[in-house]
Amino acid sequence: MSAISVLTIGLGMLFVQYDVFNINVSFVQTCAQIIGGCTPATADQFIGLPIFLSLVGYGIGALILGPMSDRFGRHRLLIIAMVITGLGSLFSTFAGDATSFSLSRLITGIGIGADLAIINVYVSEIAPRRMRGRYTSVLFFMAALGAALGIWLGLFLTTPMTPWPQGLPFALASDTFTAGWRWVYAVGAILAAFSIVLRIALPESPRWLASRGRDDEAAVVVERMEKLATRRHALLPASEGDSDTTEVTVGGTFSAVRELLTSRVYLRRLLVIGMAWLLGYITLYAFAGAFTSVLVRQGYAPAEAGIVSAVGLTGFILAAVVARSVVDRVERKWWMLIGGAITVVGALIVVGGGGATAATFLGAIVVFFGQNIWVPAQYALTAESFPTRFRTTAYALADSIGHVGGGLGVFLLVGIFSQFPLLGSLLGLIAFLIVGALVNLLAPRTRNRSLEEISA
Repeated sequence: MSAISVLTIGLGMLFVQYDVFNINVSFVQTCAQIIGGCTPATADQFIGLPIFLSLVGYGIGALILGPMSDRFGRHRLLIIAMVITGLGSLFSTFAGDATSFSLSRLITGIGIGADLAIINVYVSEIAPRRMRGRYTSVLFFMAALGAALGIWLGLFLTTPMTPWPQGLPFALASDTFTAGWRWVYAVGAILAAFSIVLRIALPESPRWLASRGRDDEAAVVVERMEKLATRRHALLPASEGDSDTTEVTVGGTFSAVRELLTSRVYLRRLLVIGMAWLLGYITLYAFAGAFTSVLVRQGYAPAEAGIVSAVGLTGFILAAVVARSVVDRVERKWWMLIGGAITVVGALIVVGGGGATAATFLGAIVVFFGQNIWVPAQYALTAESFPTRFRTTAYALADSIGHVGGGLGVFLLVGIFSQFPLLGSLLGLIAFLIVGALVNLLAPRTRNRSLEEISA
């Protein structure tokens, strides 16, 4: 892959996580302004619905648009997905009540869900076998930057000027500037427009072209990529990379779904990986979307809670940096368990610190590090576990099980767990990640194996 291709796809991942995290801090202001009866202290009781609908949108987009890329190509659907995402963010910018805001999150989620599925499949098909995890981790680093942008921009635009570390001394929210949350979503729409322009120049996946019998076009794309890529990141020859064997796709999306659901091997993989994502996403999205609201319920001021989330995001970025170097050294399915154990340690540091600023910040960093260190490995595992002819379809189904189920869990559980004492609240939400990690151990071994070997 060329540097431009990585940057272009990485920008999509940046926007994915920006969309996930931009609601975290900004929703306290959104809720108080457009939802009747909502106050900053009760925002945790209202945040579940927009997060849930956003994740339902993820499932819809992944299930409908994701599999279409198996039929019509990765490149075309990558552009369509980002168009939908940008329109959803634009809708959020002008939402005037709870219904329109929640609907806008649903639309944005449809685009993001499709994008997430197609991006990871696209990378798995273009990257060399020995570097698939590393390439995924590079994109995950871009995702971490998007998460940080979403939270820090929300903090800057939607909280009042407050001395550090209880807030940002240069924050903008005031009695005269109350539309900061709208600008948070407007920035998302701008990012989407920029990403669309860049994606137009992306090549089609040569593996997808070959799977459709378009070998000449695939050869042209590979030749162009090899010329653009640096020596370090050029496509490996067949002896070092994936096998030259390519599956020829027969039929369309429905035949792919039928084959997937009637195969004992692939159906089992789908259920295992989908359930692991579902449980892991309950933890992930509870912290990604609602951590600030949960802390406000625990007695933190909105600005102070936002600062804890913002500083905690440092752990997300560290996870992305560390994952790039270590993700290919340990079997993919073990990473979720490793991440879950680290997340528990972070929660214990937060609570054990007794409210001390340094301990709270350190604990939040460890929490976000642990709950994110496993994600790039799980992206790679999901894409690697299925054959080319229905890889995006399978990824979309697994991801949809995860997002919709995880969203329902967040919708039902965040408001309940946030009323527990702080230790019970944090550990209760993290427990789902631990259970998901145990389920994930039933997934296939994929590290350093060719896609054809895994699918054999």
